[in-house]
Amino acid sequence: MKEIKAIIRPFKLDDVISELHKIEDLPGLTISDIKGFGRTKAQDTNLSFKDGLHNYVKKIKIELIVKNNMVDKIISIIQKTAYTGIPGDGKIFIADISDTIRIRTNERGEEAI
Repeated sequence: MKEIKAIIRPFKLDDVISELHKIEDLPGLTISDIKGFGRTKAQDTNLSFKDGLHNYVKKIKIELIVKNNMVDKIISIIQKTAYTGIPGDGKIFIADISDTIRIRTNERGEEAI
């Protein structure tokens, strides 16, 4: 199993989700509103805002736990759909998941996702 975290531009969320919904057996996902900055420290964009002493940019984080055989397809969809070609398009992170437990049924492993 893998965990996929994608940081994308907020206006790309609906497009990304629409494409992900087309994947049969997509186990589900979590979406969070986040703020942060990249290499440019949010200094070179008109989309940044000041919070305290620092500038940030609003982003969306999408998180999924999926079977290994789904990873490439999901990454391809996110990468293609979230792309604008402008700095700040985001990042995708992939991590191994050693186990998953469904609280309601006590299922473990891939059956739990």
